[in-house]
Amino acid sequence: MITIDQYKAGNYIKQLDFKAFQPNKINDLWTWNDHELTTLIEKSAIAIGQLDAFSHQVPNIDHFIRMYVTKEATVSSKIEGTQTNMEEALLKETYINPERRNDWLEVNNYIQALNLSIEALDKLPLSSRILKQAHKILLQGARGEHKLPGEYRRSQNWIGGSTLLSAVFIPPVADEVERLMGDLENFIHNDDTGLTNLLKIAVAHYQFETIHPFLDGNGRIGRLMITLYLVEKGIIKKPVLYLSDFFEKNRSNYYEYLTLVRTKNNLLQWVKFFLIGIIETCHNSSDSLKAILDLKKDCEEKRIYTLGKKVNTAKVLLDYLFNQPIVDAENVAEITQLSLVSSYKLLEDFVRLKILEETTGAKRNKLFAFREYFTIFSR
Repeated sequence: MITIDQYKAGNYIKQLDFKAFQPNKINDLWTWNDHELTTLIEKSAIAIGQLDAFSHQVPNIDHFIRMYVTKEATVSSKIEGTQTNMEEALLKETYINPERRNDWLEVNNYIQALNLSIEALDKLPLSSRILKQAHKILLQGARGEHKLPGEYRRSQNWIGGSTLLSAVFIPPVADEVERLMGDLENFIHNDDTGLTNLLKIAVAHYQFETIHPFLDGNGRIGRLMITLYLVEKGIIKKPVLYLSDFFEKNRSNYYEYLTLVRTKNNLLQWVKFFLIGIIETCHNSSDSLKAILDLKKDCEEKRIYTLGKKVNTAKVLLDYLFNQPIVDAENVAEITQLSLVSSYKLLEDFVRLKILEETTGAKRNKLFAFREYFTIFSR
């Protein structure tokens, strides 16, 4: 039996000229003694239940999920150093400055990896197979495309520093990756660990980041795994809960608490931090959903109703904007069946009503952004 309060993370194993960390297996029966942790478990379960219930009350929730996924992709990638923001992520590649296309591609790969992984859960359990498929998509055509996309590493990697000798942390040797990931997978699907689901994914995320099974993209795949677990276990029916924003805003604590598990066996501090992240993120997500509904109501009842005969067509465009908040005249013509001339006129109406804002300042190929909507996700 493993006690969270007295956890032993593992040992450093001497190699030729460095020491690699060998984590202990986690697929076992667990318990804890800390009363504060028990309280956080209860609060986090309540918070996630309230968010899930509220998401079921939101009409056309799937319209908004794309934005949640886009925010997760941009923030999770930002933690790794990319600079693409949400507005850029939703643009066509032809609109992206060539110098920023690598960042744009990495974010859009993440979006695709997350969406396809969620779809795959209908047929497959959360497993190495799904994580490897996500990793392959994540790295396709991107800067890590030569670092074994879709495969576990076969050589030593490290975190921080320019070489193994200057590394901040050295994960287990490559020969141990398959065995450790097998134990992690068994742990995820073991219903008799004694842990709640939120505690399980907190421990699983730590273990994944410690194993660091890929040559590149471990942070993003590890954070993606959290959402996949929550969806697979039915903890949230719709993917509206993502922790990357919390991790980014508390980046120093995120890395510090993961490190303290390995250096001080302090798993307790990490799981508390994780559960606080769940609670805060649930509250923020609920507030965002409420703000979205208020914005939609305001646009429908106080703005586009003034357009007279155009109201029905305007509603079609407005609904589309909650799924794709950056458009050009061709988009509008396609979804409304209007001519390009009429599409431009409708866009001008939306600018006048302060729903859309023209972003390019150009005479041709104009782009229009639903800035109020973006603002909700950037709070």
